[in-house]
Amino acid sequence: MKNENNRTNENSTDQSGRTVIVTGANIGIGFETARALYEAGAHVILACRNQQNAEEALAKMQEKRCKGSLEINLLDLSGLESVKVFAEKFLQNHDRLDLLINNAGVANPPDAKTAEGFELQFSTNFLGHFALTAYLYPVLSTTAGSRIISLSSIAYLHGQIDFENLKSEKSYDASREYCQSKLAATIFGIELQRKLTAAGSNVLSLIAQPGANNTGLARHMSEEAYDAAVEQMGPLMEPWQGALSSLFAATSPDVIAGGFYQPDQDGGLRGFPVQAEIDQVALNESVNRKLWSLAERFTGQQFPLVN
Repeated sequence: MKNENNRTNENSTDQSGRTVIVTGANIGIGFETARALYEAGAHVILACRNQQNAEEALAKMQEKRCKGSLEINLLDLSGLESVKVFAEKFLQNHDRLDLLINNAGVANPPDAKTAEGFELQFSTNFLGHFALTAYLYPVLSTTAGSRIISLSSIAYLHGQIDFENLKSEKSYDASREYCQSKLAATIFGIELQRKLTAAGSNVLSLIAQPGANNTGLARHMSEEAYDAAVEQMGPLMEPWQGALSSLFAATSPDVIAGGFYQPDQDGGLRGFPVQAEIDQVALNESVNRKLWSLAERFTGQQFPLVN
């Protein structure tokens, strides 16, 4: 990783021959992650909710001729049927998957439920990626050197898994639910690596925390709330820099199984990626196992791994 470079493609090793899925690849950190891997030679599947937005992103990436290749496959992570259709289409057309980058997310929307009745952020940021990874695990497990990257957020530090309110049965608070969903995504990455290690699998589960970035993720926040958040956090990085944590986790030879990678300055808000300690809020074994069990029940998907 070259800290002096300010383009994501300059921070990726050669990815020729590798097949990659990036969820939410049409905007922000997902776009920059996908573009960097494409420019490094990978075949990148842009897993996006909206066809037009995906096509615009693809066209923008293709403005620079690269040795990589791109395709679009529609995916709405808030709907478990969409996850199933996406995975089935991928498996019909591909026999390898080197990188699954679970990047897509939603933050602070108005109170909304998915078709299955789950709170939107919990479903999109966690359950959808849980189900997607389970569907694709068989091909990941047969691809040498494959990695699964779960996108966390500094917000996970303020999260708590409220098992009595996962469908916002009692109340809804947009910020609280976002923090919970990102804690859940972090726990998923941790618990998945624990199970992979116990099963003797060579697949790696890694977690990337991108820091404070100027992306469309804040589109649901009021101007006042956004300004207050920026004042509290300080200067925001641009998406290309936020993508560096994901790219480091995805491509560096120096990662460790279950590693957590985030910017190196200001408590993970800014800078360049380094391995960081995971806060105790995500390391409660009983909570983690209970959340995993519930995710299996909610999604109907199980990994062929030991408990």
